[in-house]
Amino acid sequence: MSEKKENIICYARRLIKNPLLRRKQIVVELIHPDQGSVSKATIKEKLSKMFDSKPEHIAVFGLHSKFGGGRSSGFACIYDDVDSRKKYDTKSLLLRDKLRRTEGKKGRKQLKEMKGRMNKVRGTAKAKAAQSGKKKK
Repeated sequence: MSEKKENIICYARRLIKNPLLRRKQIVVELIHPDQGSVSKATIKEKLSKMFDSKPEHIAVFGLHSKFGGGRSSGFACIYDDVDSRKKYDTKSLLLRDKLRRTEGKKGRKQLKEMKGRMNKVRGTAKAKAAQSGKKKK
């Protein structure tokens, strides 16, 4: 089989430099006549070549395809380094790009069950009730 060549044209519109958040904010317009949609990874590669940065520094979000297909638009933030991205970028975008982890966090149901156990006791027993997570039979 022959390899499918990506025929994507990427335009950077409305470039705003934001020195306080150490990033460049860009409106991205894409033309992709042969594809239904474009992956964020390919957009990051294109932008990294255009702005001489690494793909880890770029956050792409808010992509919308135009009616009729073949065109899309969205937003991108190009941070100066990974540390500034971890500091200023949204948690959801960091989770999606695997720059942040949620290990050790308790879920909503676990927190509610823990709250219910703690309400039944008083004083120093609350800490013990929060630690126990076993159901009674």
